[in-house]
Amino acid sequence: MKEQIEAVRRFNRVVTVGLAERELLDRASDELAESMLMPLTAGQRERLVAAMAEVEKLVIASLVRVEIADPRSAEVRYCLRSYFDELGRRFDAGFDLSQSISASDEEMTLPSGLLLLANVQGSPVGCGGLKFHPETGIAEVKRMWVSQSFRGLGLSRRLLECLVKEASARGIRQLRLETNHALAEARHLYETAGFVEVGAFSDEPHAHHWFQRDLHQG
Repeated sequence: MKEQIEAVRRFNRVVTVGLAERELLDRASDELAESMLMPLTAGQRERLVAAMAEVEKLVIASLVRVEIADPRSAEVRYCLRSYFDELGRRFDAGFDLSQSISASDEEMTLPSGLLLLANVQGSPVGCGGLKFHPETGIAEVKRMWVSQSFRGLGLSRRLLECLVKEASARGIRQLRLETNHALAEARHLYETAGFVEVGAFSDEPHAHHWFQRDLHQG
């Protein structure tokens, strides 16, 4: 029951974001949560909490905004630091940025490239970039990262599709990317988003898998 009350309280906080002052949120206390749960059977409580959890995820997802950002901004710096720290923890041999293929601030600023920032009410929660090679019609997908607390909301796929749209709008015919074997969820995302695994096309030392996706030009 305690966990169910906490779930209801969390749901009440989420659905009232931007709709009430703090003192109204404070009223969504144990008493309110308990009053919602008490008339229900155990099975109904479980169904209610599960439904609230799904609505909570959808409400949070609806609050995410994705926009082109300056890679030098504090918000983007936070995302990139978090991204590199995670790679360092997850890669078998760690992550050495100096040995990786470059994606500098200049290379991820228009017209050379771009970086998308995902934020919720001003707080950064994810990013993804493109590095253009207009002479070949190819763009590299770089720096794809979503905060752990916002995973499972479809944000990675949304960021990726936003990158696809940005690339298509600029005449890019093909997207390419590399990834490490430790990032199984990233590989699944690319495989289900129209990318095809191909032979190595770069000497990225941290890569074990190479993907590309052809873009249809209208």
